[in-house]
This record gives sequence, C-alpha cells and structure tokens, in this order.
Amino acid sequence: MAGFTRRDLVRAGALGTGTLLAGCTGDAPGDGTDTTTDTATADPSYSVEMAPVGEVTFESPPETWVANNGSWADMGVALGLEPPKGVWLTGRYHTDYYDEIPGVSVDTSEMVSLYQDGVNKELFYELDADVHVMDPNFLMNRFKGWSESDVAEVEENVAPLFGNCIYAQHYPWHDDYRYYSLYEAFEKFARVFQRTDRYEAFTEVHAAFRSNLAPVAPTGSDRRKVAVLWGVSDEPETYYPYLVGDGTGFKHLRGLNVRDALAETDIKDFHGSRGSVDLETLLDIDPEVLMLRGYEAKSRTEFEDAVVAFLEDHDVGSQLTAVRNGDVYRAGGLYQGPITYMVLTERTARQLHDFDDELFDHDRVGAIVNGEL
Repeated sequence: MAGFTRRDLVRAGALGTGTLLAGCTGDAPGDGTDTTTDTATADPSYSVEMAPVGEVTFESPPETWVANNGSWADMGVALGLEPPKGVWLTGRYHTDYYDEIPGVSVDTSEMVSLYQDGVNKELFYELDADVHVMDPNFLMNRFKGWSESDVAEVEENVAPLFGNCIYAQHYPWHDDYRYYSLYEAFEKFARVFQRTDRYEAFTEVHAAFRSNLAPVAPTGSDRRKVAVLWGVSDEPETYYPYLVGDGTGFKHLRGLNVRDALAETDIKDFHGSRGSVDLETLLDIDPEVLMLRGYEAKSRTEFEDAVVAFLEDHDVGSQLTAVRNGDVYRAGGLYQGPITYMVLTERTARQLHDFDDELFDHDRVGAIVNGEL
C-alpha cells in the first residue's frame, strides 16, 4: 500500500519554548517580508509542507528529534542542532566523515537504533521527540505491524512525522508522490527548525563546490568504469550489486560522472532482486574500479589490510583488473547529507582521478555549523 500521500494540517503540539543553540538567528520561513508584531498577540506557529505528509504546523522550533537515517542526521549537524535521539541504524551513520571539518564532531554515544529486529512503536514513546524526521510510508511498507492508524497514534500522542525517503528511488510505494533533491529536502528541514540562515550559507558553499567539481568530473571516454557492490564479510566472495541510480545515496558518484559497469549487463539491482554475484561473475564483467559498500566503519588502512588484501591473495579476485591496478575502494555510505556528500565526493574524486585539491572550503563549513555566519 502507498499509505500517506497527503495529510491535513497537523499541529505539532507542545514542542517546548526553550531557545536553540547559540548562533541561531531564528529566520522564519516565508517570502522575506517583515512579520514582526506585538508579542502579546503574535501567533508563533508556522507551517512547512512536504510530500507525503502534507502541511505540518509547529508551535515553536523542535528541540529534540528522531531521524530516518544519516541523510537527515547530517542536515541537523549542518544546522548546528543537537544530534537526533535515534536513527534507523546507528552503525550506518558514519560520523567519522566530520573529522574532515574543523571544529565539528558528533557524539552518538546515547543515540539509539530505531530498528531492533523490527521497529517497536513503544520506542517512539520512550524517545519522546518533538518531531520524527521520516517518511511514514517507509515505516508502513518496510516493517510489519505498522499501519496508518499506528502512524496517526504516534503523531497524536508523541509528535508529527515530517520526511520523505530521499536516499534512493527504487521503492514502488513511492511512485505516486514526488522525491526531493538533497537541497530541496534540506531547505524544508531548515524551515522546520527555523534555521534557514545556515541553510542559505550552505547553498553558497555548495555553489562553489559544484563549480570546483565540474572540471574534475570527466566526460566521454575518460569516465571511469565503476562497479558498486556491497561486500559480504571482510573476506568477500559474495556481493550484492547496486546500480548507480537516483537519490542522495549515489549523489557523489553521479557528480563524478562514473560509468556504471553493472548497468551495462543484465545484472539486476539488489533492491529489486535481492540477488548476489560471485567473484567469477565479477571477473566476467571485469570493471575498471571496484567501489565496495559495507565498510565505512573501517578506516582506509583497515579496509586495505582486510578486504583488499584478501582479494589480492584470492585465486579469482587477484585476476580482477581493479585489484591488479589498486583500484578497490570504499564506496561511501548509503546516506548522504549536505556535509557528508561533499566529503565523500572529494574523497572519491581523489580515488578515481589524479586530484589532490580541496573541492570545498572545509573551514567555512565548520564555521557555519558553529553559527559563525
């Protein structure tokens, strides 16, 4: 079932009146006109719209929140928010990317995984967040036991859901409502938390980043032929194939104009087929570059000492062109936000091309996160 495709106006309830982190200017969404009124009569509420949840009204900016995944969690970091109380899987929210940004770190020690052999509705009550930044259809279609009435109960008794599944575009239940680009989603997210000033600062960094990226991304015959796969174990002989598709999860690869080696075969994407390939199949394809997912918790050295070393010693793996030429890399996480996308694109550009410069101003990103606008 598709589930939510449009919801009536929903009030967020008592979200608290405390201030946010220092540096927030409290920009309100709208057309930029002056909305200052007598504080005795002003209505502080505001509304933000996003498919499929429709228009959601907040009485004040949320202070605590839960995120669907690392794409949204990274948006929160970009806006200088406290980390979300929970994400789907904490192990797939890779905060080591922030090591590249001066003055930015994220403490996930108290963050919980919403998925714990299923998604328990009671956990939403325990976390008691002010907003749940997630697509309700993801809940209802990916996990048994969730229905529209369950979503409505959480919204009524805890806080609203506000989100769209943006990381990939392969779910059939998403076909009847729109996807958002990274920055379209980021803009709406910033309006929810009333931090559009930092969002606007990021758009400037992103514009410069795209200008710097353009000459690095090859075209025509210079494009690298890449296979993206999820490796099973540290000694992988089985792989789940991923076609380079739309959504934020492949944004860094699309930006670098890679040539998708798997798309030129009859191999089906893992999301639709749940199929796998072995090393013999990979040797038949023999991609120029192997980009392996599932290893972002490892450093580059740990990845090379375990996974790459295994392939170099394997009878079949050692015959792969990518292995012989030293072109086996971590592919980046599934979930990318405004910061992690730039970090991963820069890392991948250095892996694929003779390139060593910075694609974006790391110091400026750190300054924005810390409210120095």
